[in-house]
Amino acid sequence: MKLKPLHDRVLVERVEQDEKTAGGIIIPDTAQEKPMEGKVIAVGSGARGEDGKITPLDVKAGDKVLFGKWSGTEVTIDGKELIIMKESDIMGIITKK
Repeated sequence: MKLKPLHDRVLVERVEQDEKTAGGIIIPDTAQEKPMEGKVIAVGSGARGEDGKITPLDVKAGDKVLFGKWSGTEVTIDGKELIIMKESDIMGIITKK
């Protein structure tokens, strides 16, 4: 199944975090926080302004992004846990130096 977000919504897959701390302590699944990093899977066509024009989104499929802890709505598609959120819930795009 494919899902195309509407308007200014973005479909994101969480990026798994390391299970160890910097000191080497292994953190069990039950104690781990949900990661706030993800990979953009699909984006909508853009936000519609008051004048009726569509403004394209700044993020695109494949971008690695940082988002708020409680952002979006979690959905399961083909066994994958994904998040649908508005582009405004995304704090930034993570790039390599």
